[in-house]
Amino acid sequence: MKLVLFCHPAFMKSESMPRFARMIGQAMTAKGLEVDYWAPRPCLHRLFNDTRLAKWAGYVDQYLLFPLEVKLRLISQGRDTLFVFCDQALGPWVPLVKQRPHVVHAHDLLALRSALGQIPQNPTSFSGRIYQRYIRWGFRQARHFISVSRRTADDLREYGHVRPHTSAVVHNGLNHPYQRLERHEALERLKAAGLPNTEQGMILHVGGPSWYKNSAGIVRLYSAYARGHDKPLPLWMISSSHRNADVQAALKDVPPQGQVQFFQGVGNATLEAAYSLASAFVFPSLAEGFGWPLVEAHACGCPVITTDDAPMNEVAGPMAYYLPVLKPEDDVRAWAQTGADVLDGILCEPETRRAEQVQQRITWASQFTTQRATDRYHEIYKALMARVKSP
Repeated sequence: MKLVLFCHPAFMKSESMPRFARMIGQAMTAKGLEVDYWAPRPCLHRLFNDTRLAKWAGYVDQYLLFPLEVKLRLISQGRDTLFVFCDQALGPWVPLVKQRPHVVHAHDLLALRSALGQIPQNPTSFSGRIYQRYIRWGFRQARHFISVSRRTADDLREYGHVRPHTSAVVHNGLNHPYQRLERHEALERLKAAGLPNTEQGMILHVGGPSWYKNSAGIVRLYSAYARGHDKPLPLWMISSSHRNADVQAALKDVPPQGQVQFFQGVGNATLEAAYSLASAFVFPSLAEGFGWPLVEAHACGCPVITTDDAPMNEVAGPMAYYLPVLKPEDDVRAWAQTGADVLDGILCEPETRRAEQVQQRITWASQFTTQRATDRYHEIYKALMARVKSP
């Protein structure tokens, strides 16, 4: 059995998707499968790199030149080849192999939902709407899917209009073996990384600058908490979202005794220390495809506050504390105060109770392993090939 992994081109400068493709490729190679990676080459993109035409040149490489290359390469592929699309965003290439054994890995449909007007917080340009419909036109011709969450699987049907022959849900596995550190070791790691002394603990958030991370809402929540204390814990935002205008506006509402600090470029080992020391992890996203930090925090025994909506409640499970989704029409201050009350409740938990819950969180997180995910992928791949070979 051979796998051909369709991957994003290197010139797209994505980090998570190439890492995901490598994870699959390495795991399947270790299981004795032959693996080949197919991705567009930067033919025109190289000529127009660092110009305003680079994006459009990349589209030519991806959607005009690469399909021609694929058609030629298909001639030499045997019947024992399974074509694996590492992201549903590669949908325009699906029609090239839709009559051959194939499967599509689906991560999230946030861009499509935005293009369809389902997410008013993230309006999409006219060209963006056309592009997302083009992607959907492609992946809806696939017949087999693997989704990272039940929410993504549901979105494929509702917004992607797919009618799959098979549809499986396989949760992501942690890409770093996060575990709870002893206090002294965690403090030493933060010190070695040049981060502030946090003997008293802190409120922690980890996330990128994307709109759905709700960074401004987190700052508003912290402001409501800080106003109720003479010496509130500081808020650590491991994120680059402080440049966002909404975040800047929210920061003006932080009371004088509050302290919000932003950090970037934090590696896994340092992040592990931060999770281990944090008094609470705040992650009230407006939407997610999966929500890696939820599992990372639980793996380090940290209390989690997140949104009571899929997939956050699917991934965070019964040990998390939940807030309602913050909608555009909601009273942000009222929502923030609700979150502050939940946060105060966590911080007031008796130490014995907190210690009991640490192990429960770690146990919950232990199910999200790369080994478990790749073993399940292997089972699905073999089952798909068996369907093809059966009379």
